[in-house]
This record gives sequence, C-alpha cells and structure tokens, in this order.
Amino acid sequence: MTATDIGAAGAPMLPEAGLRQFREAGFTVVRGLFGEDEIDRLCDRFAALHAAGPVAGHFEPRPEEGDPLRVYPRVMQPHEIDELSLRVLLDPRLRGALEVLLGEEVLAAQSMFYFKPPGARGQALHQDNFYLRVEPGTCVAAWIACDVIDRDNGGLEVVPGTHAMDLFCPEVADVEVSFAREYVAPPPGLEAVPVDMRPGDVLFFNGSLVHGSQPNRTADRFRRSFIGHYVGRSAERIGEYYRTVSMSGDRVPLAESEGAGPCGTEFAPSGPH
Repeated sequence: MTATDIGAAGAPMLPEAGLRQFREAGFTVVRGLFGEDEIDRLCDRFAALHAAGPVAGHFEPRPEEGDPLRVYPRVMQPHEIDELSLRVLLDPRLRGALEVLLGEEVLAAQSMFYFKPPGARGQALHQDNFYLRVEPGTCVAAWIACDVIDRDNGGLEVVPGTHAMDLFCPEVADVEVSFAREYVAPPPGLEAVPVDMRPGDVLFFNGSLVHGSQPNRTADRFRRSFIGHYVGRSAERIGEYYRTVSMSGDRVPLAESEGAGPCGTEFAPSGPH
C-alpha cells in the first residue's frame, strides 16, 4: 500500500481533492509546489550553514561522536538565523494552502531542516502536537522534500486516520532505529504507509497524525527536508519553545501551554551508532 496523493504542480492554492484527503486521512501532498531551482538554492544554503560551523541553540555538529546525525544534526529554527529560511517558512504558496486547510489566518511556529545522511537513524512514529501543545486545536506541518525521498533513504510514513484521534501516551522507541525517544504504535486496524516524494513536493499533515520514518539505509543518498509548523490564528496557547509569527513576519505571542518541548526528544548521546 502506498499513500494517495494529488497532482498539483505549481498550484498556488490547494485543490479540492487535496482538502478532502486532508480532512478524511489527515494529510495530503502538493506536487511540485517549489521549483527545482528553489530547492537547489535551499540545499546550497544549508550546506554553507553546516560548513560554517555550530550556531548555539540551532545546531551543533559533533563529528567526533561518530553518529551520522551528530555529524549532520537537524537545524532548529533556521528562520531565526537565515533570511532564505525565513522566506521559505513564510512563502505565499504555503500560506495559500495552509489557509485552506486551517480555514483561517495562519501563524508560523517553527522551522527545521533535516539532513538525514546515509546511515542515519529515523524518527519513530509520533504526533507533532504532543510537542507543540497547541490549544485549542492543533498544528499543521508543511514538510518540503529536498531530495528524491523513498523507503530506502528513510522517507516519511503516515498512519491515515489518526488525525481524528486524541494524543497518545508514547512508549520508549528503539534507540537503534530512532534518534527520538517517543514512539506511538499504530492503533489496531491501522498501519503506517510510505509517502514517496520528489524535490519541491510538500506534504501537509495534521498535528495529531501519527507519522515517522525509518533509517536511511542507503550508502550515498541524503534525505533532506525543510519543515514548517503552523497554527491557526484562533490558537490561544502553545509551548514556550515555539515563537509564533504572522505570515508577514510580525511576532504574535501566544500564552504558554504546559508539557511542550522541541519536536522529538532526542536520546542522550551514548557513543557511535
């Protein structure tokens, strides 16, 4: 089984079929929303950021630890240190689709960039709003593929239908295959299905949707992605870590909710993996 998607190359707004799938299954893919040249510039920018060295609070490579994810750690909140990342996070095409999905004005809450180099662990199945703690309502992720993404290099997997369920109490994940501690097992009768993507495709999904990824089992392929998390303007509370801004870039502070933290609590370093 593979995830159903829609064809919408270059579309500035989400087609009706995409909205229907999002409501019924909790996710949808807009194909080719970003051009290959845009994705190339974004990847070049993050290669330069990585080469320039650590930025405290955003990413801190530790190549001496041997883990591919320590050599190429995810970059947290890059829009706060990089103008191109800010432009991508607030891109009008994302705003157009998100306003359709959320049915209201949109606020940006977070950006991330994952390198996921060859040999890197994945992230066990989880729910994003377990971390963001948006109240009332939930968040929506815009997951932008920056490489050809498939099962071999650890593409995203989703569990359709879980967006309509409450947040689950996570179990402890397997440290050998997941960099994050939390794991949510698919509910009985449901299963994770892969979402294959190409550079410039965007996967939109509900903050309660159970999703995750397997390790990158290739020898020479990265699985890079840029992710934004968004909330509707009617949201009243969110975790302190998430500094919400309008899609024009103005700070829009929300009250703090309890129990929130960075998206995916990493296992403590314990030597090479």
